[in-house]
Amino acid sequence: MRFDFSDLRLFLAVLETGSITAGARRVNLALASASARIRALEDQVGAPLLVRARAGVRPTAAGDAFGHHARLLTQQAERMRGELGRFAKGLKGTLQLWSNTAALSGRLPGDLARFLARHPHIDAELEERPSTAIVRALREGVIHLGVLSQAVGLAGLAWRPYGEDRLMALLPVGHPLAGREDLTFAELAREDFVGLAAGIALNDMVTSEAARLGLALKVRVRVTSFAALGEMVAAGVGVGLLPLTERLRLPPHLDLEARPLADGWTRRRLVLAVLDEGALPAFALEALEALSQSID
Repeated sequence: MRFDFSDLRLFLAVLETGSITAGARRVNLALASASARIRALEDQVGAPLLVRARAGVRPTAAGDAFGHHARLLTQQAERMRGELGRFAKGLKGTLQLWSNTAALSGRLPGDLARFLARHPHIDAELEERPSTAIVRALREGVIHLGVLSQAVGLAGLAWRPYGEDRLMALLPVGHPLAGREDLTFAELAREDFVGLAAGIALNDMVTSEAARLGLALKVRVRVTSFAALGEMVAAGVGVGLLPLTERLRLPPHLDLEARPLADGWTRRRLVLAVLDEGALPAFALEALEALSQSID
C-alpha cells in the first residue's frame, strides 16, 4: 500500500473533528475532494474506515488501527523534517501545541512568539482546548506539547512547571459579594451569570464544576471574549469568571471589581506536558526547553 501524507493528515483531522467537512476545512481541502480521498483510502485498505451518520463520523475498528499508524507515520515525518530543517532551506517542522485558556491568556503567546522569531525553520499550530482534552491528545500522540492544569492528572506524561492559573470572580462595583473575603463559587453561581460561549475551554471547565456541585447557572448571555464579558458585568447584566491575567487587561474605565474565590479548583498549577521527551522531534524539544526556561 502507498499512502500520501496529505491523505493521512486529512484522515487524522477527520478523526479529531468527528466530521469530514470540519476535517477538510482544517487541512484546506474542498469537501468533495476530501470525501474522494477518504473513499480512495478505504479502497486501498479494503475495508470501511469510517461510520458515517447525520451527526458526523466515527472510526471503525479498521479506522482506529489506520489512525494509530497514520499518527506514527506523520510524527516520524515531522521528526525528519525537524532534524533536516536547519540544513535544507524551506523544509520546516510544525509544532503541534494545545493550551488551556489560562495559559493562552497569560504568558504563553509572548513566550511562543519569541521562540518562533528566533527559529524561522519552525512553524506552530496553536489551539485552545480544555486540559482534559489536552491530556488525551498527548497520550494518543496527536500533539507534541500541551500547556494545561496539573489538577486534571498527568499519569504517564512528562511535565515541567509553567506558572499558576488563578480564576477571579468579576463583579460590578458595589455588588453585595464584592466585600466578601471568602467568596465561593457556589455563592457566585446563585447570581445572574455572564458566561462564555460553548467550546471555549474556560466555559467547559466552569460548566463541569457547576454540574459537579449540582448547581444550575443562571446564564443571561454568553459572549466570545473576555472584553465583552467585562462590558456585560460592568453594565450590571450579571457576574462572571475570568483568569487574573485577563482582568488586568480589561479597560480601566469599566466599573468592575475582581475577587479571588476560596475554592481550590480556581487556583491551579500550570505545566508544560509531553508524552515522552526522548521521542520528541528536535524542533519540539527545542520549544519545550525554551518555554520552560522562560519562567521567572
